[in-house]
Amino acid sequence: MSLDRPTPPDPYTLLPAVPSMTLTSDDVRDGEQLAKDFVSEAAGGANLSPQLSWSGAPDGTRSYALTCFDPDAPTPSGFWHWVVVDIPATTTSIARGAALPYPAFAVKNDAGTTEYFGSAPPQGDVPHRYYFVIHAVDVETLGVDRDASPAVVSFNLAFHTLARGMVVPVYSH
Repeated sequence: MSLDRPTPPDPYTLLPAVPSMTLTSDDVRDGEQLAKDFVSEAAGGANLSPQLSWSGAPDGTRSYALTCFDPDAPTPSGFWHWVVVDIPATTTSIARGAALPYPAFAVKNDAGTTEYFGSAPPQGDVPHRYYFVIHAVDVETLGVDRDASPAVVSFNLAFHTLARGMVVPVYSH
C-alpha cells in the first residue's frame, strides 16, 4: 500500500487570522528534526513533551491553550498529539516533561490519552510537521471538560483566540 498523497496546507491558514505572539523552545525548532526524546515510545523515543516558552500575548489575555497537531498523518483529520486548556495567564513556559500548572488540563489526544503523545509517523512516510501552538485566550476557562474532543477545543478556540504563536519541527524515520 502506498501512502503517496498531497501535502496538507498549514492548518492555521484555514482559521480566522489573529495577531502573532512568540513561541520558543530549548528543545524543538522550526523545520528541524525532532530529537528522540519527543518521539513516541512506540517509535523508539522517550515520549517527553518539549520545553516551551511564550511571550507577546496581547492585553486581555486571561488564559492560554497549548496544542500539538500533525496535519500530515494519513487521515482526513490529521492527528492531535496534545491539547491543553486553561493554562493560567501568569504562566509563560512549561518545562520539558513537566506537569501542567493548575488548573490547566489536557483533553484526550488522538491516541486516547491525556498525556503528550510523541511523534510516530508510519515508517518510510513523508516527514511530518508538528504544529506546537500557543493560543492566547480571552477567557479564564475555555468552557470544556476533560471529555471534550480536540475538535471541540479547536472550535471554541476559533471564538476566543486573541493571538497565537507556533514552532513547527518535523519528524520522519
